[in-house]
Amino acid sequence: MATAQPAIAGELEQYRRELTGYCYRMLGSAFEAEDAVQETMLRAWRSLDRFEGRSALKSWLYRIATNVCYDQLGGRERRARPMDLGPAVEPLFENLAELPEVTWITPLPTPDELAEQRETLRLAFVAALQHLPPKQRAALILCEVLKWQASEAAELLETSVASVNSALQRARATLATADTAAPAELDAETLALLDRYVAAFEDYDIDRLTDLLHEDAIQSMPPYSMWLKGRDDLFAWWLGAGIGCKGSKLVPVGLVNGMPGWGQFKPDPEGGYEPWSLIVPEVSDGRIVELTFFLDTPKLFPFFGLPDHLD
Repeated sequence: MATAQPAIAGELEQYRRELTGYCYRMLGSAFEAEDAVQETMLRAWRSLDRFEGRSALKSWLYRIATNVCYDQLGGRERRARPMDLGPAVEPLFENLAELPEVTWITPLPTPDELAEQRETLRLAFVAALQHLPPKQRAALILCEVLKWQASEAAELLETSVASVNSALQRARATLATADTAAPAELDAETLALLDRYVAAFEDYDIDRLTDLLHEDAIQSMPPYSMWLKGRDDLFAWWLGAGIGCKGSKLVPVGLVNGMPGWGQFKPDPEGGYEPWSLIVPEVSDGRIVELTFFLDTPKLFPFFGLPDHLD
């Protein structure tokens, strides 16, 4: 076994990306997912002498990752989006209320290895998963997202196939009540629409933006609980309390939760542009139906490789 350890240890890293996607869906936080995968790798390395090869290395790692996620989820509140916590409010500055980071679903870079799973990385889908008890959540991700057989999931979760199937049935019933409709395809038409949005937003051209946003579009700005519904309320905010965004520059960051995302830099009174938000859109039927502006730039911008200032 001693001679095999280096070879097995060398194989661990190839699973890091997919394990990150799994832990992210379980935990709802990109930062916690990275920590969970790191802990998984450490536990696996420390246990290599007990890995007897009776199960595949991949299954063994997923079992460890699942237990790490269970440990992190123990006794805490679920992460959410502002829309999960209450109704839309008026676009007024006094309606802003900041809540701790542990309240919120946080965004995840979507590398090429996870691009085919983009539908199950959407913010709405990940938020819906958080309504499930941890064991139902794990069963649904393994079987519905990662396409494991119920028997494989049962072995990993150390339970019976009947128990996995029962958990899946209950999880599907819960998710059926959530808004997890499939997103628009990232085809040429959708990408062109988003290109027009970037240009119109940088120009702060409300007429052009009116053509791009659905009349019932929604906007949220974690870590604030306030969210807005309706194009008119969005524009009332942008031209009122949010007018500081006028003149912003948007820097692409690739896919975020399966959708193109941008770092927003707003004009800095001392010159150049300062970090303001990470923007993640949602598109349906040829219009933008949702905009999430993640405002925790001190944590998010380094995570997404964005600079701390633009000249």
